[in-house]
Amino acid sequence: MDPECSQLLPALCAVLADPRQPVADDTCLEKLLDWFKTITEAGSSLQLLQENPCLVELLCHVLKPQGLSARVLSFSLRLAGVFAAQESCFQYLQQAELLPGLFGEAGPLGQAAWSAPTVRSGWIQGLRSLAQHPSALPFLADCGTLDTIFSLQGDSSLFVASAAGQLLVHILGLSLQGPAEGPPSPQACDWPVCAQKIVGHIEGSLRSMATPQVTQALNVLTTTFGHCHGPWMQVLWERLSPLVACLLQEDPLPAAHSLVDLLLSVARSPVLSSSDCGLWETLAQTLRRLSPAQAGPLALGILKLQDCPQALRAQAFGVLLQPLACVLTAADQAPGPPGLPEGTTGDSVTVDTLLSSKSACAGLLCQTLAHLELLQPLPQRPSPWPQAPLLGAAVTILRFCNGSAAPASDVGGRLCAILAGCVRVQRAALDFLGALAQETGPQELVTQVSAVLLEYLRSPDSSPTVLKKAFQATLRWLLSSPRAPGCCDLDPDTQLFLRELLPVLRKRLCSPCWEVRDSGLEFLTQVTRHWGGQAGFRHALLASEVPELAEQLLRDPESYVRASAVTAVGQLSSQGLHATAASPEQLGGQKESLLAELLHVLSTDSEGFPRRAAMQVFTEWLRDRHADVAEDTERFVARVLQAASRDLDWEVRAQGLELALVFLAQTLGQPSARCPYAVAAPQATPPGPLAQALRALSRVRLFEFAFRALFDCDRPVAQKSCDLLLFLRAQATPSGGLQEAEGSPDVVPVEAALQRWRAGEQGEPLGDLEPEAVLAVLRSLDLEGLRGALAESSDHVEKSPQSLLQDMLATVGVRGENQADCY
Repeated sequence: MDPECSQLLPALCAVLADPRQPVADDTCLEKLLDWFKTITEAGSSLQLLQENPCLVELLCHVLKPQGLSARVLSFSLRLAGVFAAQESCFQYLQQAELLPGLFGEAGPLGQAAWSAPTVRSGWIQGLRSLAQHPSALPFLADCGTLDTIFSLQGDSSLFVASAAGQLLVHILGLSLQGPAEGPPSPQACDWPVCAQKIVGHIEGSLRSMATPQVTQALNVLTTTFGHCHGPWMQVLWERLSPLVACLLQEDPLPAAHSLVDLLLSVARSPVLSSSDCGLWETLAQTLRRLSPAQAGPLALGILKLQDCPQALRAQAFGVLLQPLACVLTAADQAPGPPGLPEGTTGDSVTVDTLLSSKSACAGLLCQTLAHLELLQPLPQRPSPWPQAPLLGAAVTILRFCNGSAAPASDVGGRLCAILAGCVRVQRAALDFLGALAQETGPQELVTQVSAVLLEYLRSPDSSPTVLKKAFQATLRWLLSSPRAPGCCDLDPDTQLFLRELLPVLRKRLCSPCWEVRDSGLEFLTQVTRHWGGQAGFRHALLASEVPELAEQLLRDPESYVRASAVTAVGQLSSQGLHATAASPEQLGGQKESLLAELLHVLSTDSEGFPRRAAMQVFTEWLRDRHADVAEDTERFVARVLQAASRDLDWEVRAQGLELALVFLAQTLGQPSARCPYAVAAPQATPPGPLAQALRALSRVRLFEFAFRALFDCDRPVAQKSCDLLLFLRAQATPSGGLQEAEGSPDVVPVEAALQRWRAGEQGEPLGDLEPEAVLAVLRSLDLEGLRGALAESSDHVEKSPQSLLQDMLATVGVRGENQADCY
């Protein structure tokens, strides 16, 4: 510890120990604790206490009734744990009889401050820090600490209760991780005392059959088996698994969700999954015992396991498919659901759950669809994958929801009534249907998929969120459609679907609901990005009036829609599919008008989203050498940078620097704007072309924009500017770029302007700059230092421990030798 801090520490400890003094806020105490952690990690805790006896005196105040505020008491308990984490310091505090007073029954437990959750939390955190070495175990076992932790598992504060459970896991792991000769003993009497007490408490909780106690015990075991993988884990499971199995005989089943978590945690343990401990039989029994809603997460977890008996996997997959089997049976005239794995039937319990209430039905179906969606892309998913029946089930659910299904039974009729207009199930089914697009299916079912998607996109009853999901699912199916043999264009079925879809899209772009217009524009952007070069799509789109509507939405009253419209028309224009004044087949008309309209958006739109979208479009146009840009690139860049430099939105300014970097790379003849700190050196630019390039950059006012941005109040903008100027300087090295001028260039005006901008003044524009002056300024700037400073966090200015102590003392009118710093 610094001598200056040692001189201040006694006064601070006196302030903390005085209940009459106002204490610094929690942030200062947290910083103080972090400082002590840093000191103890780097050196001896015992030496720290011996050299600073005021710290021991502060801990002694914990023993005095009504001695400390709850905030300082919590801090002191945590601090004691930090010191006692080292075994030598632990022994020192034990000999001083401080630890029993701090963490035993005679400590804060009997004080009124114990009612504060922050004190109970500090007590637990102190013990968690303390329990780092075997010497702590006898102390924990003998002073009643474990009993207090047991009771805190049911604390009214969820944070305290969770921390208590985590602490038990840590103590159990510490007590059983010590060196042992030979395999762990199955006899609990041979285990350390702490392990005996914790396992005994868990056993008592499991036997109680009371849901809160069972839940606490199962949660401790779940974390234990999830984090500890020693050989004693098998002994522990063999001891406790009969009690866990007994829970399956209870009706109702207590703590079902916690039981599922435990069994999956055990199954993922490499020690237990490969041993013959009856785990797979317990999992199979649990699957049969749980309700359909409870069994779903367990079935999914089993199917995600790498090593699992095939019979159990088949059972789990059947459980997962049961709700969909019920749906298919309810909608089909056949006696059983077609195409599902053998043995998968919609049992009566599942049917009863689906028909019990709208919430139960929706919950079970949404859970099932979400689980299957997670399972679908995994390599360990069941094989063969029942793609066709799953497609059929998704389509059937969607038709039950919109009332277009023809029920084949009373169950089907009741499902139609329950699911009618259920937005939650519609969203889940559309998500699942989109996920199934990764694979093909029978053409008849694919046709049904297209039909149901069109039904939802056309329906006036579809909510905005359902329409968004329908657009997303439609896009995934369109992008997965096969190409015609020997042809790069779309297959006939897809082209037919497009001819039906585009009028629906046109209608949705005119919707009175802005969310629907926005979803339609997002769909248009994505489908154009993927299919803009295919003749069939181009012809259908240009004949649909959709591009004209998208351009009209540039003036939409809702800013989100305007932003999506900017992105959509930018993508359309990149593909030569923008709206034209003449016939829709005539490509290339009104180029300047679209550019002018987007520049108008960038310069005048009152909201940031459309302006950001315009900058992103302009950057893409420049990178792709769009025809509108290629006509006069310098004029285009100058106009965009002029608008971006005045924008109040930092993201617009940052995107302006991204555009400037693209232009810089193109002007210097680089294929792309490389990071200047890449391992490979950038390509050198010959002196003549470099001077010409620098003059071009000056004409578009790129240097003024970048130099101003160096001192931008928003750090991302300054960082991008720094990267850009470093990239430029790397191209202009004397070995490969512009040579040093014989005379000194006049850099005084530029440096004066930089000083004004650094001070926050605006000042006059720089005007045209000579290449030599630009390079001289770049060499004079400490760009590497600025880059390093900008990479620091927002509170990177170091606040020394001495400053912290002085400020804490200053809050109560006590000063050290130096005045308190402000930070």
